[in-house]
Amino acid sequence: MTLVRFCRADGTLDKEVQADPGQRLLDVAWAAREPLEGACEGVMACSTCHVLVDAADFAKLPPASEEEEDMLDLAAHAARTSRLACQILLTEEMESLTVRIPPSAANWMGR
Repeated sequence: MTLVRFCRADGTLDKEVQADPGQRLLDVAWAAREPLEGACEGVMACSTCHVLVDAADFAKLPPASEEEEDMLDLAAHAARTSRLACQILLTEEMESLTVRIPPSAANWMGR
């Protein structure tokens, strides 16, 4: 199990949830009712699941693909540790993962 911490835009903790290895972070966020839209449903055709990964956890992730980097160029409030939640797969090795939801995040699709 991986402990996933979702933080608000100001960095304060919103909630902590347990997730299984192999789950996509986007699916975990939807189940936790976090305001990530994921309008393309995880096919990397948008940037509405953009999250800011905690700097200490960023190194735990494999590098973003060129396609993901291109989508992140379109994301509001992008930073050095930005990733798309649809591209983050939780692994056995990840004991925890902390992400911050950008201030512009909204889930207009009601997931």
